[in-house]
This record gives sequence, structure tokens and C-alpha cells, in this order.
Amino acid sequence: MSGAVPSLPTVGDAVLTNLVLVDGLRPQPRDGLALIIRDGVLAEIVDAADAPRDGAVDLGGRFVMPGLINMHTHFSLSLPGDGGDAVSSLDPAELALYMADGARRTLLSGVTTARCVAEKGGADFALRRAIEAGRVPGPRIFTAGRALCCTGGHGFDSDDTIECDGADAFTRGARSQIALGADLIKIMISGGIAGQHEQIDTPQLTRDEMAAVISTAHAWGRKVTAHAGPAAIIAEAVELGLDCVEHGYELTPAVAALMAARGTALVPTLVVTRAQAFFDDLGVPRWMQERSLAAGPRHLESFRMALDAGVEVLLGSDMPPFWDFEGTSAVVRELEHMQAGGLDAAATVRAATAAPAEWLAVSDRIGTIERGRFADLIAMPEDPASDIRALRDLDFVMKGGVVVRRD
Repeated sequence: MSGAVPSLPTVGDAVLTNLVLVDGLRPQPRDGLALIIRDGVLAEIVDAADAPRDGAVDLGGRFVMPGLINMHTHFSLSLPGDGGDAVSSLDPAELALYMADGARRTLLSGVTTARCVAEKGGADFALRRAIEAGRVPGPRIFTAGRALCCTGGHGFDSDDTIECDGADAFTRGARSQIALGADLIKIMISGGIAGQHEQIDTPQLTRDEMAAVISTAHAWGRKVTAHAGPAAIIAEAVELGLDCVEHGYELTPAVAALMAARGTALVPTLVVTRAQAFFDDLGVPRWMQERSLAAGPRHLESFRMALDAGVEVLLGSDMPPFWDFEGTSAVVRELEHMQAGGLDAAATVRAATAAPAEWLAVSDRIGTIERGRFADLIAMPEDPASDIRALRDLDFVMKGGVVVRRD
């Protein structure tokens, strides 16, 4: 090799043949087609017979679908326990490298776009810039920066939140993250499973505080999502214009109907109340494990209420997407829980691709396989639109026309 060593490629050219297309648009897969990719973008979908043969990538009849979009990711996650303490003790340089490794592993797990919903110390903004520049591999990142909580509220003891009290302070908190480049704002409006001195149903923000964040973010063209458990506080936030609910542990039919009517999405993160092995890996204390696992049945009931009401549900693992968990990755396990909970396989594909892209307002760039979209693609031997468990055998990942995994 001579000359300068290049950065990692961020866009590429390719021709993909011998595939079955699950495009995220049509209910049935299509075969006999080829994908022509130029400068990282899908330029043409042609009959296989018309595709160039030189340099074409033969996918061996694999099913090709859009890359996964994980809407609840924390690259700097530190839960209570020994594993989380090890992350919290990292200095800024170590944390940046730790998060870069998580981004790489997330991409290889098939997640080509990630929405970060509370990261430590602004490192997510640096990570996003590094990925875009080709210095480290990783998914496309949309981030909330640091989440906003009340004094002593959910997540207060970590550097991935900012404590605020009163409408003025929450307004300043929202503006501070927008100034850093936040794509959305996250607020902690109730307790959760990871707070020792709270309960899932502990309301934590006043109406004025929620209204201040939502109106400020919307004025700046940003959406707001909320860590939230109990129905009453969720209803109040939805009435104020909340755009998305994380977890939604304790919905009611009436609140689910309100969410559907107002267009408020749900990222259910079902896996976090079914994560015994993950908690054991991290040494999570018994009180948190018991609270999490005990919330599981009600959590699933809430998810089904949301489906019955017609709420748009979106993929979000909360756990590191790449985590080796129950025979597959955490992100695939989450999708399996969503399908088992009542979402049919084709709708589960939408919840992992087109629907998140619409929420992020980037459906003209990602989320489906059609001309003009980024060539963010994954492939596997079986049809995920018939059974989402097909993703367990995912063996091909492309981002922006660059093959990053080909087993």
C-alpha cells in the first residue's frame, strides 16, 4: 500500500443480486430484482437480468430489508451494580472509547440508525461527528444529549442527566441540549425500575415543567420523548403535546386511546422487564431485579392496550442492542417480544424501520428500500416479514453502500 491511509468509507457503490426484497413498503417480499447503489444511495431497483455482473455481490437468495432503527439506546449505560459502576468510573477518554466500541458492535448487530436518549457528558455528540467523518464505525445517530430530570429524579445520580427545578430551569435545560446539537429532548416525568428511592409510579415533573420543555423544544423544531411509567402523568404530558413515551409500564385503555388520537408514539422496551440474565451479568442489585421482573406482566398488558388503541409502536431495546442475550442479540429479542405480544411480523418490521424513520422525520432518507434512500440494509436466510425470529440468523449488514458485515 502506498500513499495516505484513508478514513473508513462512509459511502460506497455496489450491486446486490440474488435476493428477496422486503422493502418496508409492500406486504409481500419480491424476488427477481437487483439493487444498484451509487455514492451510498439506492440508485435503481432493476430486474436481476438487467443488473451489471462485474463486481456484483451475490446474496444467495437472502431476504434483504432496511437496517434496524433502535429508538432507545444508551451507549454510556450504567445501571446500579458492579457493571454500571465500572462504566461510571471511566474517565472522559475511556468513556469515549467505550462508547465507540458500543457503536461499532451496535452497527454489526444490524442497527444502522440509533436514537440516543440520555448519554454522559456530551460524548454522544463527539461520537456522532466521528462516525460521520469515518473515524470510527457506527450507526447514524440521533440524540437527545443529556436527559432532563428534577432534583433527585430518575437518573439524577448519573452524568447523563441534568437536574432542573421549575419551568425556567427546564426551559434552560432544553435549550442547553439544543445548543449542543440535540435532535430531540428527553424528560424524566416519573420514576422507573432503576431508581432506588422512587417507584415506577412516582410522578416527578409538574405540569408547568413539562409544558415548558415541550413548548420550548417544539419552538426549536425538536420533538420530546419522556421516560414514563404511570398512566396519569403520561396523560397529562400527552395533552401538553408529548411526542413519544418510553416504556409506558402502566398504561390504561383510555390513556392509550389518547396517545393514538394525539399521535404520540410508544417505545415499549419490553425486554427491560424480562432481563434476568442481563441483570445477572452486570451484578444489578436484588431490589432492582425484583422491581423490574415484577413489572413485566403489567408492562406487557400496557403494550397490548397500545396495540388495541392503534398507537404507533417503535423499536427500542434500552439494553445495549448487541448484547448476547437469550440466544440472540438484545435488539432481536426485543422484536421477538413485540411480535409475541401481539404485533404481527410485518408490523414488527415496520416498527423497526419505516415507523421510526417517520418519527425522526427522515423517511425520505432511511427506513425503506426505495430509490433515493441510503443503502442501509441487512440480510438473512429467512423472511422476517413472516416471522421476526428470522433476524436471529442475520449475516449481512450494509450502511451507506458499504458492507460492514458479511458472514
